[in-house]
Amino acid sequence: MGQIDQLFWGSVVLGVCALIHVGMLVVGIRLIQALGHALDGRRPSLQVATFVSGAFAAMVLSHTIQVWLWAGILIYMGAFDFWYNALYFALVTYTTVGYGDIVLTIDYRVFGAFAGVTGILCFGISTAFLVSLIGRLLPKSLMGTGNH
Repeated sequence: MGQIDQLFWGSVVLGVCALIHVGMLVVGIRLIQALGHALDGRRPSLQVATFVSGAFAAMVLSHTIQVWLWAGILIYMGAFDFWYNALYFALVTYTTVGYGDIVLTIDYRVFGAFAGVTGILCFGISTAFLVSLIGRLLPKSLMGTGNH
């Protein structure tokens, strides 16, 4: 695959992953709102723990789906023959750990780098979301108001 193709398809997959992540964020917010109504009047610490755990679970699921998507596309394109290698490469690239023990051929290197860019962006969104959520909930929990 040429560099222009790698840039194009890497951007496309990054965009799909962004949509998945934002979609999971929207679903997570809806679930948190529903939980808020169900837990109204309960102990504030229980509310905070439930909200943060639910949001965290949604984010982990989103990141997991994206890693599997990158691995699947790498298999489909012929960059890897085995799921284990594709998943391992996608995970260490997406998380930007990048051990370097499994590398792509030149035909896929630019494309594969987009998995790292995707991870950086989506982990940033996750971090911002969780910090914002905790920032809103923790002071109320400490004051014992029980509001959300």
